[in-house]
Amino acid sequence: MILSGKTISEKLDKGHLKINPLASNQIQPASVDLRLGSHFLLVEEHENSIISLGTPASYKEIVVTNGEMIIPPHTFLLATTKETIELPNNLTAFVEGRSSIGRLGLFIQNAGWVDPGFKGEITLELFNANKLPIQLTIGRRICQLVIAEVDQETNGYNGKYSQQKGATASRIFHDFEINR
Repeated sequence: MILSGKTISEKLDKGHLKINPLASNQIQPASVDLRLGSHFLLVEEHENSIISLGTPASYKEIVVTNGEMIIPPHTFLLATTKETIELPNNLTAFVEGRSSIGRLGLFIQNAGWVDPGFKGEITLELFNANKLPIQLTIGRRICQLVIAEVDQETNGYNGKYSQQKGATASRIFHDFEINR
């Protein structure tokens, strides 16, 4: 079941869910708006001849200090939310881009569910599908966190992205695959 804004507010007030920093106007009817942080990662095209799932990719780190980030046309980069979240072991979440921003050609994703028990900032995958650059403002609402209950409490997430801070590069190379 997806939580309503009212239920989200109650869980925040009781400390069962944590989102910091958070203003009351970020709580929507069935989600919480999250804002764009100031840390970005861009895959270094000249440092990587190929992107492999078995080895780390090389990224260029960008920390925005002037309040805006320009995303060139047809560019993919990683960003972070301004907020840090802490989900209890009985809630999960997923990230959706805001439709008003998607209608401008900026695709915003998170690579999957935010697992129960996750603590950290959310890394966002941004892609500018336009032929024009897109200017983003740090601190602007960029995506929505939709929170849902799981059918029973879990042990909680303790994976390779636990406690992440800032845009966090792929750590797929840490995965153990049977066919390796």
